[in-house]
Amino acid sequence: MNRSIFPILIIAFIVFLPSIARAQGNYEIQVYAADTEPPKSLMVELHSNFTADGQRLTIDGIPPTFRAEHETIELTQGLNKWSEVGFYFFTDIQTETGAQWVGSHIRPRVRAPESWHWPVGASLSAEVGYQRAKFSPDTWTLELRPIIDQQLGKWYWAINPTLDRTFHGPGVKLGLDFAPAAKLSYAFTKKVSGGLEYYADYGRITDIASLHNQQQQLFIATDLNLDPKWEFNFGVGIGPTAATDHWLIKGIIGRHFDWGHMKK
Repeated sequence: MNRSIFPILIIAFIVFLPSIARAQGNYEIQVYAADTEPPKSLMVELHSNFTADGQRLTIDGIPPTFRAEHETIELTQGLNKWSEVGFYFFTDIQTETGAQWVGSHIRPRVRAPESWHWPVGASLSAEVGYQRAKFSPDTWTLELRPIIDQQLGKWYWAINPTLDRTFHGPGVKLGLDFAPAAKLSYAFTKKVSGGLEYYADYGRITDIASLHNQQQQLFIATDLNLDPKWEFNFGVGIGPTAATDHWLIKGIIGRHFDWGHMKK
């Protein structure tokens, strides 16, 4: 992959894709790292998110998030040393309605290869998918997520300046939506890291919403590095603005499966 291709891909995504997703709303709460899944390997993740204190009313037919449990299955297959493709299966579980399928997404991603020797990790993902109108009036959406990260000794940081857009639903008229995410963590031991994760939706990129109408979430999160094949991330988050669910609990459990050394 020639190093000139990466910035061209970024420009192509911005110019030629007419529409980019409103946030998937507490289904997958994660700040992405720049690395991609190695070739001949599969990452299986379970995202479990519980809204302890959230929206209690049904608004425009959309069910409340209060006491809702969202379970998301994510499968990520490595394609080569600089690309991968991910699949998502979203569910909503509530006492009154039981477990329901919400929607599914597909997410190709490319990254800057290590041979370029950039001082930071960099990658770009495009996530396109469908969610049922019962859970989101914007049924078809696309998310463009640049990812930049860096490990500095025991410190790690990552930023995801995400752009979202709807291409089927009332959100089409709003244009590009700016929904950044960021992470800062510190390795207390070789196996335990902890820090802050920030998620937001500022609204239309050309007309940022007032603070009252912005979505803002701040999580205290822990990563456990118990085994190279496993991934553990847990956090408790608060949403201080009126447009945000106020208390959330999230967890991610992931397992790598390597097909490269299977016996014939």
